[in-house]
Amino acid sequence: MKNLVFLLLSLFTFSQTPKVSSGKIIEYKNFKSEIIGERTVRIWLPENYNPKVKHQVLYANDGQMLWDETITWNKQEWKLDENLGELIREKKIKPTIVVAIDNADKNRHSEYFPQKPFESLSQKKQDSLYNLFRSKDQSLFKGKIYSDEYLKFLVKELKSFVDKNYSTYTDASHTFIMGSSMGGLISMYAICEYPEVFGGAICMSTHWPGIFASENNPIPLAFQNYLKANLPNPKTNKIYFDFGTETLDKLYEPYQMKVDEIMKAKKFGKKNWQTLKFEGEDHSEKSWAKRLSIPLTFMLK
Repeated sequence: MKNLVFLLLSLFTFSQTPKVSSGKIIEYKNFKSEIIGERTVRIWLPENYNPKVKHQVLYANDGQMLWDETITWNKQEWKLDENLGELIREKKIKPTIVVAIDNADKNRHSEYFPQKPFESLSQKKQDSLYNLFRSKDQSLFKGKIYSDEYLKFLVKELKSFVDKNYSTYTDASHTFIMGSSMGGLISMYAICEYPEVFGGAICMSTHWPGIFASENNPIPLAFQNYLKANLPNPKTNKIYFDFGTETLDKLYEPYQMKVDEIMKAKKFGKKNWQTLKFEGEDHSEKSWAKRLSIPLTFMLK
């Protein structure tokens, strides 16, 4: 279990400038915010980017893990530039800009944990979760959960900046959000909280337990109840889920099956929802990179 905890919690790394093999990255190292702390934001522009042509926009969480394995903590990457570059060249998806947002390092769990489901728990349960530790001397949550503020930052500040400075479609049908693990949770939360902003969410290896224990864990049910009340309209929004069967991912299938039941009850179907299982794949950038073209094509075509 210690190795699994380290795997999930080590998805952050120091902010460095990545090299890409396709397209171009424009980096804003200290992007200012009046809502949350500053962080690095990177804009990926596809090859032959034309400012006179409108582009879709994909907001990507854990932005430092997407591009360049030489500067990530585990020497792995999503290969997002390679995947998007190839799909755009082959005209399998429409021209797309990526807005990659670095996570908040040690505050990642507090920033990505869906806030309203957490606050639906009793105060006693909330306090017990805040008292959990990720290691012998380090708390799981570095302060109070503030994912509502993180989403407000994305919607009110970052999106406004991107739409002002780049050639984008601004409507929800051309605006998407993506993440894995805790990044999958915050992507799910984003499309539920702001369905008029995000038309689609890619949630890979979604960390439905929320913490690192399954027994007597109230969090999955809180997420399920939240989805029952807040899933967006399937006529206007698309959602993608997946999971592997190894390392941390092997915990996810029973929770995902419960979520799938909710999706069906809310009338999501093949055109606007996918849940895929990948046998033998683990909880890593290497695994996500191998299958990334599938959700990208489903969401961005």
